[in-house]
Amino acid sequence: MKKSVLKRGLALALGCMLITGMTGCSTSKEYPSKDIQFYISADAGGGTDGITRKVTQIIEANTDAKFYMVNKPGVNDAVAASLCMDAKADGYTICNVNYGSTVTAVYNQVIENYSMDRLKPIALVTEESDAIMVRKGAPFTTFEEMIEYAKANPGQVKVADQGIGSRVYLLITKLEEKYGVEFNKISYSSSAPQREAMLSSEVDVAVTSLGDFTSLLTTGDATGICEFSSVRNAAYPDVPTCIELGMEESFLSGSFIFIAAPAETPDEIVQYLQDAFQQAVESDEFKEWTATVGVTPHYLSAADLKQFIADLQEKDFKALDELKAQGLLQ
Repeated sequence: MKKSVLKRGLALALGCMLITGMTGCSTSKEYPSKDIQFYISADAGGGTDGITRKVTQIIEANTDAKFYMVNKPGVNDAVAASLCMDAKADGYTICNVNYGSTVTAVYNQVIENYSMDRLKPIALVTEESDAIMVRKGAPFTTFEEMIEYAKANPGQVKVADQGIGSRVYLLITKLEEKYGVEFNKISYSSSAPQREAMLSSEVDVAVTSLGDFTSLLTTGDATGICEFSSVRNAAYPDVPTCIELGMEESFLSGSFIFIAAPAETPDEIVQYLQDAFQQAVESDEFKEWTATVGVTPHYLSAADLKQFIADLQEKDFKALDELKAQGLLQ
């Protein structure tokens, strides 16, 4: 892997020299010559943190690239992306981007001058479905029991979401509408405080991915009762899908992680990084590791990723507009 990625980088550099002469080509020849700062959009210990650290560790083991990981959670996961947007476009600052920072943060304009146009996509890394987790000791242990309890006790089931207007918040609202229940929705910035809230019995239920709750699922402090997917998760085969529980396909929901750099980052550097991430994502090591935490490796190139982002924003911005028109969002 190391040789193939480095050869590609050198080939790109040689191509640049042939086309433009010797000037302006040293960046790709020497890249990377120092650590690459990687802004992570979540707290340490969560699913996003684990995935980004694992994929970069595989790259480090097989190329000359070295990463300096910095956790920057908050503001619909937009802090990390915003810092990357403002960074020097020299290939030494990248970030992960997920659903919140692609859709919610852009739609709500949570940070001034925040736009996906200010980033250059590199590669999609993973996809993962949302799920419902119940704390140990809760008055219900299955999805059906949760709905029955919620109907009998309106507003008493405390559910951890990730902010008003977030993907999981909208998903919880859809559940309330479908089943005629009322939850006590409590917002947290990310999966890390959701886990802490569940451990302290501050909430009964949390909605995020199974991967985000791996630690609690492993210890038995939480139990998965529904995943919003069409096929059971290989890592958690006992968790029923929303389709099995009688929900429509419109309930399929989940996040993703892709890697991005500042918009003006040179194409030859982006290509180097794209190749490195592709080989890491498609490696047996990454596939085997993701299977243990309940996420799915899914590589998309920069070109395909641009279309993926455009299609997602068009679809979900329309859905958010409809919810706003209905008075469900401000």
